Amino acid sequence: MTEMHTSTSPAETRSLSPANSGSFAAGQVGPAAHVLVVDGDDAMKDKIVDYLQDHGMRAVQASGRADTTNQFAIHAPDLVILDVHLGKEDGLDLLREIRASSDVLVILTSEYRHDEVDRIIGLELGADDYLTKPFGLRELLARARALLRRRSYATVPRDPQSQRYRFGGWQLDRRTRQLINPVGHPVALTKGLYALLVAFLDAPQRPLTREYLLNATRVHEDVFDRSIDIQILRLRRKLETEPEAPRIIQTERGVGYVFMLPVERLSTQIGRASASPVLLPGGSAHIMPAKES
Repeated sequence: MTEMHTSTSPAETRSLSPANSGSFAAGQVGPAAHVLVVDGDDAMKDKIVDYLQDHGMRAVQASGRADTTNQFAIHAPDLVILDVHLGKEDGLDLLREIRASSDVLVILTSEYRHDEVDRIIGLELGADDYLTKPFGLRELLARARALLRRRSYATVPRDPQSQRYRFGGWQLDRRTRQLINPVGHPVALTKGLYALLVAFLDAPQRPLTREYLLNATRVHEDVFDRSIDIQILRLRRKLETEPEAPRIIQTERGVGYVFMLPVERLSTQIGRASASPVLLPGGSAHIMPAKES
């Protein structure tokens, strides 16, 4: 059994009710977060669940895919703490399934300290954070709270008039993070590809440098130096009819890339619908998206 480091003794009870119903522990604001802990090690699951419950979160546990599916059906969690190694099942495969239908926050954990491949694949599949065992329960709690705070801030729309975009028959809904192709079918995007597409839609028909796009799509320090060109290739495969001869995302030699299509921001006001085209001309190599009005 992997040792967990904490200065707080785990509670003996495994009740599913939070220790402090209705709020986070000190320093947190809002209702108690619902956390699902998925791990093949029963003792570790018990420790994590008990610790989170002692600190004001509603924590439940699952051992694999079937349990996870049942828990999502009962109550969709705000955060999933998912171990990469689930006995006969693969945590990365389960993460892929979760990301196909949900944008729930995910912290991946792993037994192997130097398993960089799992860490990078997990982050690229859409994990929000990664911890290597043994880790301190206080650190896990701090990371969970930080992710939940950022999510709560991000759910407040900065501009309710421009939550949907339309380009070349495609539509992107920023509230649901759903991309719909011209024939009406949803297209799955990883966290990185979604961020990359939003960066292009916020500054269409303007050359964007690789450095800018890399910063716009960065989801974790460990993948900061990975080539943006690989992400561009993957996004082209999602959007382009012929990715080898791209017409939507084109290379600007010596600068970076340009999203060639005009983009419309669609109003979602109740009682009327309107669309204002965003037609931004090409600018200099040192671009930043124009401020939204």
